[in-house]
Amino acid sequence: MQTLIGVLLLIGLGFVFGRYAEQRHFKRLRQEEARLQSILVFNTKEVPAQFQPCRVSLVGGNTVIAVDYFKSFVASLRNIVGGNVSSFESLIERARRESIVRMKQEAEQLGANAVFNMRIETSAIGQGDDKSQVSVEVYAYGTAVVSDEPVR
Repeated sequence: MQTLIGVLLLIGLGFVFGRYAEQRHFKRLRQEEARLQSILVFNTKEVPAQFQPCRVSLVGGNTVIAVDYFKSFVASLRNIVGGNVSSFESLIERARRESIVRMKQEAEQLGANAVFNMRIETSAIGQGDDKSQVSVEVYAYGTAVVSDEPVR
């Protein structure tokens, strides 16, 4: 009985504190994305003529976000019936957006106008005793372009 209470307590704490941390993180991401919106991001490899002549530099942003007990519990229930695991979608979204923000912050420090050839890599980090995934890493990287003349 005490084990069941302990598990339910962990799931409840995971829900309350995980939700609070997630909402706070999304709020901070929205603010930082709005501040950095002047740095344009493209997935094309070619730098357009309006950015040249320019200097280039590799920039990147790395994020690791852990899964809370509530999301793990909900995901394990979803594994029984199958289907979309929406509890992990917000986790991936937070990690992806945070990595892009960090990449843009590095580009901002270089004085970049834009980032070209932006790519995103993901991987799982750590495995629990039951082989469940406990955290996700997202790395966003690209080529920061500092235009030597004003961009038209």
